[in-house]
Parts: sequence; structure tokens; C-alpha cells
Amino acid sequence: MQDITEYKIIEFSKAILIYGIISAILIGLGVYSFFTLEHEGHWLTGMNNQVVWGVPHMFAIFLIIAASGVLNIASISSVFNIKIYKPLARLSALLAIALLTGGLIVLVLDLGRPERLIVAMTTFNFKSIFAWNIFLYSGFVVIAALYLWMMFEARYNKFSQKVGTFAFIWRVILTTGTGSIFGFLVAKEAYNGAILAPLFIALSLLLGTAIFYKVLFWMNKGLNIPLGSEIILRFRKLLIYFTFAVFYLTILSHLTNLYATKHHEYEFFLLFSGNIYTILFWIGQILIGTFIPLLILYSKNFSTTKMGLLISSALIILGGFFQLYVIIISGQAFPLDLFPGYTESSSFQDGIISPYTPSMYEFMLGLGGIGISALIYIFAIMILDFTPKSLDNDALKN
Repeated sequence: MQDITEYKIIEFSKAILIYGIISAILIGLGVYSFFTLEHEGHWLTGMNNQVVWGVPHMFAIFLIIAASGVLNIASISSVFNIKIYKPLARLSALLAIALLTGGLIVLVLDLGRPERLIVAMTTFNFKSIFAWNIFLYSGFVVIAALYLWMMFEARYNKFSQKVGTFAFIWRVILTTGTGSIFGFLVAKEAYNGAILAPLFIALSLLLGTAIFYKVLFWMNKGLNIPLGSEIILRFRKLLIYFTFAVFYLTILSHLTNLYATKHHEYEFFLLFSGNIYTILFWIGQILIGTFIPLLILYSKNFSTTKMGLLISSALIILGGFFQLYVIIISGQAFPLDLFPGYTESSSFQDGIISPYTPSMYEFMLGLGGIGISALIYIFAIMILDFTPKSLDNDALKN
């Protein structure tokens, strides 16, 4: 079915200027961090022999799974034929490409030897999930670009549902692959669980929806794009569903670990030992990222307002950062069980919980990836007609 939504190219404005300056500053911080670490070495970071994936990896994985989740809006319109989301499909695919690009750039720049990426791209070990992810990530960009082509070209609108279905399947596999990076690590007690794959899929849907709404809010306030109550109610429902899904899978993951005796020490370390990970889990992930957003989303005074949904989305995004920090960092900080049933120690701190304090360079590098994603979005909407002229209730009924 041909798309009859009216779109427009965004002209240069004060909002674009401010947004562009902020994006450029974030990119500048990332560039400065990269060249400093490239020159001085990774000793400037908080990473060590045990915690080798630090805050930059957290930012990278956040952007990658958010890219998969943000494409869900286009999938709802094309695959499930819910017409109210049709005007958002172009923006959905654009944001997916932008977020994935920003995440992959952070991932590459944090390698320490980014020029050796060519080795990973030409020499494959297909027993490694990392090798499979190279194909998944690059394929995702190609499929999303093809999806956009089908949506932009009126002659090919009839193929958008088929391409959208393929993109939907691909992004589910992509997020499964990202979650499997940790699920397949049998040596780490915090990981090594098949439930991490569906947890990452649910988290991607939640973060993608929250980020998409923040973009819609900015379009409404900065670009004067009317935003009707119907789209607000739809996004409210999506946020509620996905928040409960992530919460349920989180509980299920920890109950599964508590059932297995070998995971008891890690679960006690994470949930009850009072360390930074315990605080980030209960206060950051559960309270700030789950309970408070749900209270706002169910509040009679705030649940149907633009600002109420914006605050909920911001808290959900913050909670997502906390959750990824807990998953990625705590799993490395907890010592490897090299000899089950025995206690070991050495000059390499075997059997000891590894300390990790991220440096400002790690945060700067991660923020640089967000800046890149934002700048791609800005340039795209000023060059091509991605943006609907209106998202009010009357426009969404057409």
C-alpha cells in the first residue's frame, strides 16, 4: 500500500543549531578521548586485566540494542499493518542506522588497535559469536537502507511490507547475537545463560521506544511538528508493556541463577553485598528505571501528558544504562571460578573481586558515539524528507 503521509525536509533553525552544537561537542569529547588513549594507552582508563569491557562497551552495546529496538516502530507499521505508526516508519529506520553507526564506532575506537579491525573482517572463526556479529551488524545497515528505499520510492511501496518483515527477523537475530555474546561465556558465572538473549531483545524494545519518544518530543517542541494525544497513548502502552517484559525477564534470570548452587555466590555478591553493583541494581535499575516510570505511566495526572511520557522515557533510558553496567561490569569484576570447590589466589588477583572505577575518558568516548548518532539524524532530516508534517490525531487517521 502506498504511503500517503505528507513529509517535509527540515530547514535550518535555532533548534537545529543548538542540537547540532551539542552533538558536535559530544563528538569533540569522543575524538579527544580516542587520541589521548591512542597516544597514552589504556592505562588512563579504569579497565584492567579482569575488567576488559568497560564503560565504552556499555555505551556501544546500549546504542546497538537501541538501534534494533527503535526499528520496532517501523516493524509495527509494515509487518503488523498498524497504520497509525506508518508516518513514523522512515524516522524509525533512519534512527536505527544512526544509533547502530554510533555504537559500532565506539566499539571500534575502544579496541586499542582499531586499525586491526581489518583482521577481524577478513579472518573469521565461526565458532565465535563476535564473527557472526560482524555479519549481523553490517547486514542490519544494508537491510535498513533497503527498507528506506522501499518507503521513499512510491513505485516500491508495495514491497515495504516484505522488506520490513525481513528487517524484523534480522533485528531479532541481531539482538539475540548481542545477548549471546554474554550468554555463551561459560567461564563467567554472571553470564552463561540462554535467558540473556530474550532479556536483551526486551531491553532493546524498551530502550528503542523510549529514545523514539524523546525524538518525537524534540520534534514537537523544536521543529513545531504537531503531536496528537493518540500517538502519546500508543507510546505509553508500548513503554508499559516493554517495561514489564524487561522486569519479568530480569526476575526470571536471577531466580534461575539462585536455583543453581554454583551461581549463589555471584547472586549474593550482586543483590545483597552492598557494593556499587548492588546499589545500581536496586536503586538505579529497579527503582529509577522500572518502578518510578511505571508509577508515572499509571498516574492519572501525568500518564497522558507529553512531559509525563518524556520523564518516564528519560528514567527508562537511565535505568537501561544502569542495567547494562550491572550486567557487563559486575560479571567481569566477580572472580572466575578456575577450580570449582577450591580457593585460589595469585599475583594476578585470582579469586579476588576486581575493583573498577571508570575514568572520564571512557565516558567521553561513549558520549562521542551518541553525538555521532545525533549528527547523522540531523543531517539526514535536513537533506531528505524523513519528517512527517503533522502527527496530530487527524493526520494519523489518513
